[in-house]
Amino acid sequence: MPIWNPEYECMSREELRALQLRRLQATVAWVYDRVPYYREQLEARGVHPKDVRSLDDVRLLPFTDKTALRDTYPFGMFAVPLDEVVRVHSSSGTTGKPIVVGYTRGDLNTWTELTARIASAAGVTAKDRVQMAFLYSMFTGGWGMHYGIERIGATIFPAGAGNTERHLMMMQDFGTTALVCTPSYALYIAEVAEQTGVDIKSLPLRVGLFGGEPSGEGMREEIERRLGILATDNYGLSEVMGPGVSGECEHQCGLHMAEDHFLFEIVDPETGEPLDEGEEGELVITTLTKEAFPVLRYRTHDLTTIDTSPCVCGRTSARMRKVRARTDDMLIIRGVNVFPSQIEDALMQIEGVEPHYLIVVNRDGPMDDLEVRIEVAEAIFSDAMADLVGFTRRVAEKIYSVVGLHAKVTLVEPGTIERTAGKARRVIDNRRAE
Repeated sequence: MPIWNPEYECMSREELRALQLRRLQATVAWVYDRVPYYREQLEARGVHPKDVRSLDDVRLLPFTDKTALRDTYPFGMFAVPLDEVVRVHSSSGTTGKPIVVGYTRGDLNTWTELTARIASAAGVTAKDRVQMAFLYSMFTGGWGMHYGIERIGATIFPAGAGNTERHLMMMQDFGTTALVCTPSYALYIAEVAEQTGVDIKSLPLRVGLFGGEPSGEGMREEIERRLGILATDNYGLSEVMGPGVSGECEHQCGLHMAEDHFLFEIVDPETGEPLDEGEEGELVITTLTKEAFPVLRYRTHDLTTIDTSPCVCGRTSARMRKVRARTDDMLIIRGVNVFPSQIEDALMQIEGVEPHYLIVVNRDGPMDDLEVRIEVAEAIFSDAMADLVGFTRRVAEKIYSVVGLHAKVTLVEPGTIERTAGKARRVIDNRRAE
């Protein structure tokens, strides 16, 4: 598979580290001069840009988190005047003020370059017809991938989110070969195709570029089986760029990281101390080339590992493991730490369980109750109650073996759990409303 930009994607580790250091030094000087928040934070630590002499000196710099970005809402973290900003995006703001990010014309060019790399690594070429099923809005997902795919020279159909039957019609009529959306929406497209009699495997569709939400290998296998495609994962977040931060090649052995534009660290989520390569920890990202909205040591809360060994595809950039959990997604139930991804992985190992589930946590007096609602195949529903009871027991035992908690398992018919073109809602924690 061709590599979009071999000069940077295949450069030696020595050359890369030298480039990262030059760009890190320039970024620290840039924010020191232009962003009052960072100047105050650096001065409070007695740190001046000239103190950054090696990549290890990134540890002298302050962490940044969502609180800082919200406290400076809307434009307090911008490093250029607003008349130099040509695009503004923001988070959904469902938990308060949204996080607002800006892009200069140079930033947009960089963003386009990085998403072109991601799409190319997944196998998209100028001959492809790409259907975009992300929402075109203040959300960065659709816009970022759109321009990268255009730069490759592929034909793009900016269909947007929702209206699944229309998406299927376009796939049939336009000869779509690549699909961009969340993994849960890809499964919903497969479900609607089955319900409406569309033989999706007979269509030219061959590859999917999925992001926007975590998904495990079981989910990937289900997508590939039901759509008959290669399913690749990509990663990004609005606070540092949007999509384009990392993405899988066709070998699906980790997400290639754009190290020439970002400095990545893995730290202990409790102490903030650096961890060794291969150890799981929180991903921390420093932008190296952003002009309008540079960030130092942004705490993503995403848990992953990093591998710097070369990939069989020829790229030398480090690879991160697919993000399956976030520190702020962790549920504490009866004193046990539970990640929704653990429950998903358990469910996907059970034949007859559909890839749609909902975790509900309630509190009855002093005790927390864990309920897992799962959709099951029609064949599971039987006149013999003992069959259902036995199946439910097996699911509960599988969940217990993974998370160490007894859960109430509720079987629901296919189509019962809400579908969405955006991020799937997997957890309802009713304790937070108390």
